[in-house]
Amino acid sequence: MKLTFALPHTTRLKAMVQPWEAGVTGADQTRMIKRADELGYDMTLVPEHFLIPNSHVDLSGPHYFHSNAAQAYLAGATSRIRIGTAITLLPLHNPVIMAKALSTIDWMSSGRIVAAFGVGWLEEEFDALGVPFRERGAISDEYIDAIVELWTQERPCFEGRYVSFKDVAFEPKPYQKPHLPIWMGGDSDAALQRIARVASGWIPFLTKPEEFPDRIDFIKSQPTWKGSSLEVMYGMSTARVGEGHVVVDDPKSKQKMNAQEILDQLGWLKEQGVTMSGVPIPPVESMDSYLEHAQWVIEEIKPHLL
Repeated sequence: MKLTFALPHTTRLKAMVQPWEAGVTGADQTRMIKRADELGYDMTLVPEHFLIPNSHVDLSGPHYFHSNAAQAYLAGATSRIRIGTAITLLPLHNPVIMAKALSTIDWMSSGRIVAAFGVGWLEEEFDALGVPFRERGAISDEYIDAIVELWTQERPCFEGRYVSFKDVAFEPKPYQKPHLPIWMGGDSDAALQRIARVASGWIPFLTKPEEFPDRIDFIKSQPTWKGSSLEVMYGMSTARVGEGHVVVDDPKSKQKMNAQEILDQLGWLKEQGVTMSGVPIPPVESMDSYLEHAQWVIEEIKPHLL
């Protein structure tokens, strides 16, 4: 089981945020991600939204980064931790520019980037950016294929409804071969079929952990499944966030747990197929207390994980 480091003030979800996090600055985040890198956390994940409608601000919060920009900065501030997202809203990006951004960051970081894509859920955000919400699945499928073409082919060529190119050159190619890992977020059959076709990782959100084995079997039963291993990322606090970012009272998702309770929960998640998780930080009053608990997790929890 790998462990993620939750970087404070990458979002202000009502279900998860602590009051002090709103005061965390970029300089503070730099200090924290450097410390997470030193401690041995495996990955940090950056959320993404571009515009939050006022009707969603109470639950979702207004504060989100451009995921690729944040990945680049965090990769430059560290030396070993992997940098992913949760998640990059693929239909809201130009796919050629997305391919270039991710291959650049992966090349410059010597292969520490994970491309984690989702099709999005907030219709008002799509409307504001002029992207057809009902076509977001089809757009994403085509964009992924175009991105992989650019990453892997010496003479990339693609002809689609939403993107086309030919007679072009594209470098740098990603450092990771054949290309950097593609993970997908989502819970629908269409999302899982997309994983089977193009991805090596799944970030579930609304699917309950006890349903993971059946859903993983569904992925692996698809004719497009290539038989490679599947990473499944599910944070221990995820169950506190419901559809539309509503606050959910989940008895299994307690903030304050002792070491054995955490290990038992992580062991149970592993049995469900989870390969990467994040340990909830109990209520604290400051960044220093947050980092002290993060160190405790590495010292007291990580040595017992297989």
